[in-house]
Amino acid sequence: GGGGDAHYVPPSVPARVDSRRGGGGRRQGAAGGGENRRARMGYDAGGAAPRAADSAALPDSADAQLARQLERDVLDGSAGVRWADVAGLAEAKRLLEEAVVLPLWMPEYFTGIRRPWKGVLLFGPPGTGKTLLAKAVATECGTTFFNISVSSLASKYRGESERMVRILFEMARARAPSTVFIDEIDSLCTGRGQSGEHEASRRVKTELLVQIDGINSGTGAEGQVDRESGEGEGDKPKRPLVMVLAATNFPWDLDEALRRRLEKRVYIALPDDEAREELLRINLRGVECADDLDLTALATQLKGYSGDDVTNVCRDASMNGMRRAIAGKTPEQIRAMKKEEVAHPVTKEDFAQALRRVQPSVSDKDIAKHEQWKAEFGSG
Repeated sequence: GGGGDAHYVPPSVPARVDSRRGGGGRRQGAAGGGENRRARMGYDAGGAAPRAADSAALPDSADAQLARQLERDVLDGSAGVRWADVAGLAEAKRLLEEAVVLPLWMPEYFTGIRRPWKGVLLFGPPGTGKTLLAKAVATECGTTFFNISVSSLASKYRGESERMVRILFEMARARAPSTVFIDEIDSLCTGRGQSGEHEASRRVKTELLVQIDGINSGTGAEGQVDRESGEGEGDKPKRPLVMVLAATNFPWDLDEALRRRLEKRVYIALPDDEAREELLRINLRGVECADDLDLTALATQLKGYSGDDVTNVCRDASMNGMRRAIAGKTPEQIRAMKKEEVAHPVTKEDFAQALRRVQPSVSDKDIAKHEQWKAEFGSG
């Protein structure tokens, strides 16, 4: 973990021996090679937990500084999302469980032709739950979750973004099993030669492709062991330590080379009637509803709305009682009001008004474009 002043030491940064660490240096001798290899991957001398270093013991190097920056920006310890927290999307959950969760639970089975996929792409209209699904995958697998936004990889220093990509995957291997989630990956990996792409972007893209290639092929994967039991050494199957999940609202803009490496491509569609009703119930938890509110009928009315759209409708409808209560009152009167005076039950009419104010954010044209891309490149 990265609590306090402890930071990950990139394998490319020589670790100083700190006398305060009680002589936990690398062991030498006939078996020293394996221990040294595991230490380079971020495991301590005990062989179990990833090694951390005091900030005072870190070399003052560019790689160490970038590692600290990445820890602040992308290491997400608050995922905590379960399958049950994601409304609907049963088929997407099944595909993700088969592609990501089961290989971690049953590593001995997923070998040879059954090897895990290099990466998984979640594509679909905006607001359909792609990020939530990625967090659920990380929680169900019990993996460290790295949540990457493309902006965190952007840099004004030439070449720095490439190093950030490399160090990111070194960190992911050291904290394995890990899930690296790259949101809006189309912003980073548009098609080659497209307008606006410059040399720096191409280098970052190339580095990302190299790292994805190296995840489960053995490149840069020395010392891959199960940190709980030590499995993965000798003749036992090696556990795939790092899974790449990527998300995009514009899959047709992706570089062809990246598309090939994201071998499993899962369509995250708009919610159906059942999922919309479930979303309504989730959003209205803790909100008093009037007897005339029929959520099943309301879910039908919300056809064409994304998950985010449904949330926005619920938010708008739940505030109508407050709007009525404060209408015509002065600021002083409003400040003097108690919660009970504004917290009225949400009614059918409140939702009718909200539906007039909140329109679907996804057009039929967008949906047709995603369906076409799914037919050409999607996985089922």
